This record gives sequence, C-alpha cells and structure tokens, in this order.
Amino acid sequence: MYRFGLKLWSTNTDYYFEEARRLYAKGVFFYVELYVIPNSLDTIEKWKTLNIPVNLHCPHFLHGFNLAERKKEEFNREIYDQVKQFADELNSEYIVFHGGIDGSIEETARQLKAFREPRALIENKPLKPRPEIGDGMCRGAIVEEIQYILAEVGCGFCLDIGHAICSANSQKLDMWKYIEEFNKLAPIVYHLTDNFDDQEHDQHLHIGDGNFDVKRILSFIKKYSKITVETKKNNEQNLSDFEADVTELECYGIH
Repeated sequence: MYRFGLKLWSTNTDYYFEEARRLYAKGVFFYVELYVIPNSLDTIEKWKTLNIPVNLHCPHFLHGFNLAERKKEEFNREIYDQVKQFADELNSEYIVFHGGIDGSIEETARQLKAFREPRALIENKPLKPRPEIGDGMCRGAIVEEIQYILAEVGCGFCLDIGHAICSANSQKLDMWKYIEEFNKLAPIVYHLTDNFDDQEHDQHLHIGDGNFDVKRILSFIKKYSKITVETKKNNEQNLSDFEADVTELECYGIH
C-alpha cells in the first residue's frame, strides 16, 4: 500500500476543509501536504482542528521565495520563519523546498543550510520554468545539483516524477534512466501527476489525462512510500477529481 497525500494551500480553510475530512475518513489519503501562502499565519488554528497529519511545502518562486538569489535572503528568511511556525504547531514531519531560479546552486545550498532545518527536503525541478514565469534555469533540475545540496545541507530529498521527466526532455536524456538516477538519492516523499512524456513543463494533469506510463513509474516506488498527488483541482466545492485520481492509481494495482 502506498500512502497518498492531498496537496492543499494554507488558505483552503473553507471549501476544501470538510471535503478533506470526508476523504480522510474514507481512507482515500493519509496526510495533507500544505503549501504555505505567505502571511497566512492566522489559519494555523483552523488547521489544528483538522485532525489529519499535515506536512509542509514552503512557498516557491511564484510567491517571491528564491533561495538561489542572495539579494532575496532577507525575504526568504521571513517566509521560512512563517513556514517554520506552521511546521512547529502542526507537527510536520517534513518541509519541502524548491531550489529557486537562476542565481547559483551554491547560494541555494548556503541559504537552505543557514535555516538549520532538520525537516528540510529539497525537491527536483524541471530545467525550464513555465512560460508565464519567464526565462531562466531552475536550480535542482539536474541530478548533480540535487546531490550537491544533499551533501552540503544534509537534508532529505523529495522526488517529483513529472519534474524529472521534464528535465530529462530539456536535456535530451532518457527519462527512465533519469528517474532511476534521482531515485537512487533515497527520496523521503514523491510528487506525482500526469503529463505528456515529451513536455518540458509540468501541467499537473489528472491521472489518465496524459500519456505517462504510470504503472512503470510506480515500479520505481517502494510500497508504503508517501506519494503526494499534485493534480490540479477543477472544482472549488469538492475534491471529487482528487478522489478519482486516487481511484485511477488504484487501478494499477498499487493497493
């Protein structure tokens, strides 16, 4: 059995809150991976009432957090302090960080190390950011950069399968060998969506809406591993699309 996780934002205390309770009670998922929206500390008390294990995802470039740029260090620290408060009060097992865009991998490692955060996981990224973000290069998109951060910081690893495939495509590499190389780094948790296997950008498609060989992907993942299902949400009133994604995954014999 795999342990599926539901990805939510810290501001989702209204329309998805009770739905999460319902699906957790049904055994659809085992934990929430909560992406912290900056300046949402006022929601912590509400999340404490959920009575579901909560793990944390630090804000990323879209919310201004960029570990790769030294000029962002003060802002990054302010945001991390907010995430740390969430993690402390919600007893989070881990905190996922992105490596940032442009700058340098050395700066990413230096700033992440300065947090002295024992729960930190670094997530691999596509090589290229999405077009709406702009040009540049995502840090942590290649195996050697993740290896460098793991060695310098002493943190853990979050393997995003879709990101690994996107990065392999950008580099004209075999995606299966690339997933295998990342998987050797002993991921603590996995992120999973569907996509088309020739893409360079993650689209967070529902399971079955792309052409990923999901059965082969899952063959890389040991039983009982945590897998956060990061597919998009089409309905603001319920999580039926997430439940359908988990059901689709179950069709591959995961359980």
